[in-house]
Amino acid sequence: MAKEVTRHIKKEVERELWARSAGRCQFDGCNKILYKSSVTQEKVNLAQMAHIYSFSEDGPRGWGPFITNKQALNNLDNLMLMCHGCHRTIDQDNDGSKYSANLLHQWKQEHEQRIHIVSGIAVDKKSHVVFYGANISDQKSPIQKNETMEAMFPFKYPADEKPVLLSMTSALKDNDDDFWNSELKHLEAIFTKYIAPKIEENNPADFSLFAMAPMPLLIKLGSLFTDKIVVDTYQPIREPKTWRWQEEPDSFSFIVNNDKQYELEPVLIISLSGKISQDRIIEVTGKDVNFWEITVPEEFLHNDFIKAKSQVSLFRSEMRKLMVQINKLHGKQPLKIFPAMPISCAVELGRIRMPKSDMSWIIYDHNNLQNQFIKTITIGEV
Repeated sequence: MAKEVTRHIKKEVERELWARSAGRCQFDGCNKILYKSSVTQEKVNLAQMAHIYSFSEDGPRGWGPFITNKQALNNLDNLMLMCHGCHRTIDQDNDGSKYSANLLHQWKQEHEQRIHIVSGIAVDKKSHVVFYGANISDQKSPIQKNETMEAMFPFKYPADEKPVLLSMTSALKDNDDDFWNSELKHLEAIFTKYIAPKIEENNPADFSLFAMAPMPLLIKLGSLFTDKIVVDTYQPIREPKTWRWQEEPDSFSFIVNNDKQYELEPVLIISLSGKISQDRIIEVTGKDVNFWEITVPEEFLHNDFIKAKSQVSLFRSEMRKLMVQINKLHGKQPLKIFPAMPISCAVELGRIRMPKSDMSWIIYDHNNLQNQFIKTITIGEV
């Protein structure tokens, strides 16, 4: 073997292998950076060039198809960039039954394809990742960083390594008297501290929002962003469990209902993730109100009907038209809003609000302890 081929790998092959792997270990699930120490951050070459089909005939995966062309063992297609530990792991599989050549080829292809997709994103697709309304620790958070990053690709990629965290750890519950006021003040303050400067810098003024919070606060957050800023609001999908957008369901639409008693106070019922009966609202408002309702066909009336980005866009469009009608017919009377809606729709409802032309919004939320709707926050002057 020594007479037929050496272990020498050409410089151009080594350069391309580094480029295709982005300097990371290609062992599936490792992804370790190989050009610096993870501890001291000093520049150091931690990479090893591992053979898929073994350099030695009696190696763990043998020569395979290279038995008649041993010179090609050092070609790019037969090499993977790996850290020492992962290289040792695959070569300790003496018969190649666990880490077969086919499996290693698959890992190499998937890793290089991922790098190709990520690095191929246009430079103007940077977006600030924003988390709101959850404990962000790996153990407790319903919002996982890796899942959200995957949902963005290949259309956007994070502007920073760490998300912007707008959450507040509070011992207060939504039935406590101070809860809504405390959360509202915190949201306004932290938005001013962390988000407003990024909008001002415009480098970029683009945000990808992942949220888990009560609907009134999501609506308020949307109103702070407004529709003048580029915001991609994501929806946690339960089946399949993901933040990544799916195909839009067939025959999907929104339905608007109205009592047409425009001389009475306006009430907007948002019956999307569940049906809200007028009787429950009358307990709070009395009978002298004009009901407006936006809902969906019965087969979509559940908490996991938003699957596609186009559905959120359609909701935004329908709500703009509906708010124009309500403003026109009710003037500056405050609008009482009773929402049962997906996270993404709650945020987008706030974003379509026009501060100079819309009446004030009084947002209600169902309180489980009191078993009724309660007034939570008001957006705009009453």
